[in-house]
Amino acid sequence: MLSKIKIFNGKVITPYTIMENASVLVSEGKIIGIEEGNPSFPGALEIDAKGQYISSGFIDIHIHGGGGSDFMDGTPEAFLNIAETHAKYGTSSMFPTTLTAEQGDLLATLESFEIAKSKNTKGANLLGMHLEGPYFAMNQKGAQDPRFIRNPDQSEYENLIENYKTISRWSAAPELPGAMEFGKFLVENNILPAIAHTDAIYEEAEEAFRNGYTLATHFYSAMLGVTRRNAYRYAGVVEAAYLIDDMDVEIIADGAHLPAPLLKLIYKIKGPKNIALITDAMRAAAMPEGKSLLGGLKNGVEVIVEDGVAKMPDRSSFAGSVATFDRLVRTMLNLAEVPLLDIITMACLTPARIMKVQDRKGSLEIGKDADIVIFDNAINIQMTMVEGRIIYQL
Repeated sequence: MLSKIKIFNGKVITPYTIMENASVLVSEGKIIGIEEGNPSFPGALEIDAKGQYISSGFIDIHIHGGGGSDFMDGTPEAFLNIAETHAKYGTSSMFPTTLTAEQGDLLATLESFEIAKSKNTKGANLLGMHLEGPYFAMNQKGAQDPRFIRNPDQSEYENLIENYKTISRWSAAPELPGAMEFGKFLVENNILPAIAHTDAIYEEAEEAFRNGYTLATHFYSAMLGVTRRNAYRYAGVVEAAYLIDDMDVEIIADGAHLPAPLLKLIYKIKGPKNIALITDAMRAAAMPEGKSLLGGLKNGVEVIVEDGVAKMPDRSSFAGSVATFDRLVRTMLNLAEVPLLDIITMACLTPARIMKVQDRKGSLEIGKDADIVIFDNAINIQMTMVEGRIIYQL
């Protein structure tokens, strides 16, 4: 890591404004100054942003893989490859995400996280693990393996949390027996419960929110909107997320999972402070289209990648995203027509706040980690920096 760096001649995106012709000063991996013009900073490596945007690095709180690897491969090498792959597209921090799987495969992935984190010098930060499953509604399994879906098991989750302190988030269906007790236990252990793959109706989602389930996982995917039961209409998790002001939502803004009208609706109702952009990327992200595998090499499900998205072989449903983070920003800008300042909030500060790392990540502010990206008007990434280390440069 270079001790002093000056990035100058750029449009600096702060949490409040975009500063024209400004500079970011870095020392010992931290941001120590954000100034107009090109201030003197003796002894610093100087990086000319060439009039392009200087932003906080993107934070992906829901990601499964990329570059031909999946976290469920259960090896440190897979973790490192994914972290390096997505850094090329502006991701400076990520929360590796599991899939519903055999217990042995899950443990291998959790153990690999620890090893990879200690070796990771060339990729995005590995901030904590996100467990997606296995406590899901079978009707909403999506591409999750039905063989391993089950109700919350107290002895199982207590043992996992006791032994793996890097678990930061756990997505589950809150209507399942024992799910409220599960959510309370997560909160007590500073882990975020999130609503996912669920048949919950509004009343169940509201109760879940009161018990700590404050985030809707991949909003609209694998959850109910308005539905009928015995002829009566019920609101679902979708409506609950809109009506509960403080409920956060994460969205796969790849232009496939959510069309432009829905992206615009979510932005209009929830606003940038309650929306986190996610890739939900699987191993085929940043790879050629064609056949791929969702999940680990051992028990993964064969899928096909075409039209910029992964699909089940019968093309009946999506099977994960192949998005990189630059694509999310580009989609929100061009398809959803959202102002860039708000997009960067959804890409950086909101996910940092949701995952409780906003004290050191998520925005260009003095005292925070020097996680920085430079990109042009077309959101092509020119440089990615993590804690003062340049880990990618075009």
